[in-house]
Order: sequence, then C-alpha cells, then structure tokens
Amino acid sequence: MMQIRVTRSVIPNLFTAMNMFSGFLSILHTNQGDYTYAAWLIIIAALFDALDGIVARLTKSSSKLGVQLDSLSDVVSFGVAPSFLIYSTYLNNFNTTGIIISALFMIAGGFRLARFNVQLVGFEKTFFYGLPIPLAAITISSLILTFFNPITGFPENITIIIIPLVLFLSLMMVTRIKYNSLPKMSLSSVKEHPFQFLSLFIVGILVTITAGKAFFYIFVFFILFGIFQHLFNFIMLKRD
Repeated sequence: MMQIRVTRSVIPNLFTAMNMFSGFLSILHTNQGDYTYAAWLIIIAALFDALDGIVARLTKSSSKLGVQLDSLSDVVSFGVAPSFLIYSTYLNNFNTTGIIISALFMIAGGFRLARFNVQLVGFEKTFFYGLPIPLAAITISSLILTFFNPITGFPENITIIIIPLVLFLSLMMVTRIKYNSLPKMSLSSVKEHPFQFLSLFIVGILVTITAGKAFFYIFVFFILFGIFQHLFNFIMLKRD
C-alpha cells in the first residue's frame, strides 16, 4: 500500500497556495468589475505571503521548493493581478499603449523575482535589491482603494499620476536600490530594531484611524525613503 509522506514544509506551502488562490480570485473579481474587492484580495495575498515565511521559520521547514513556489505565487498575485486591475480601471483607455504599460509592471515583477531566486543564499534575507513586488502590488491596490470610485472612476487630479506611477514602480522593482526586509517578530528583534517596530506601530494606527485610506501614502513614503536612503549611503561612501 502506497504511503503518503507529509513533511513540515507542507504547512508554509499551504499559506503560499492561499497566496496564489487570493491572486486568482482578485483576477476573477477584476474581470467581473468588482475592483475594490479585487484590490483587497491582493492585500490578503500579501498577508499570506508574509505568513508563509513566518510559519516556515517557526516550523524550521524552509526549502528550495518553497522558495520557487513562493515566487510563482507572487507572479500571479503581485504581477498579473495588479497589472490586470490597473488596466481594467484606467489603462484600458489607452488601447495598445495601456496594454504595454500595464504588462510592463508584470514583466518587471517577473524579472525581480527571478533575480531574487538566483541571488538567494540561505533562507534569511535582511535586505532586498529592488522594490519587493508585494509592496509594488499593494501600492497599486491602495491607489484603487483610496481614489477609485466604482461609478465615476478616478478623479481627474489623480489620473495624471497613474501612468508615471506604474512606470516608476516597474523601474523600482528592477533597480539595485536596497530595501530592508521586515524584522522577525520576536523580543530580541524588537530590541535590535526598535525604530522599525515603532514605525510599524504608527503605520497600524494611521491605517486604522483612516479606515485604510492612509495605505497609499504610507507605501509611497516607504518607496521614496528607500531612494533617499540609497542616495545618502552613496554620498557617504563617496566621501570616504
């Protein structure tokens, strides 16, 4: 009788599968015109993406298979889903140009993930080269949740930033700018990174009191902060 061997790696891989499933549901809801729900599903996918790493560390079940599966899931949830979402809500007005711009986001995300897999040494990362694709995807989702109206669409004063924003996020994913990874959830990590945990606490308060409307501004600030930090480090290195 054939025996099925269940390993500890199954647990984090289930969270990864839920990440991919959430991305698929987001695509379905975008196709049905339910853009707000589609945007939230991308954020839910990001939560599953974070949880699979946490669970993998807790169960000590990180694996090369899990790394590859995670990247494949990210292509769906944070590449295809947000590209289709921004195309459906705005970029479809620009015909072929809109298709190319929205697809560029997905393609840049794919390159970003491929580079991450090739450069990965071990399973712990303290920083990433280029903007992580989940953060880029959440920025698109938060744009929808903050400004998009199901009846009237985007306000005119916001439409002028959408194409530059999509191009900017696509470029940021393939740059060599360093972005710090989230610290581990432990007492020792809190002591080592008090500023990062304080920042996360403040972000949680802002998101709560604004009913999620602060999401977009927070992520734009984080992206710009990474650029300024990179320029500062570059200038200091030149001085030395």
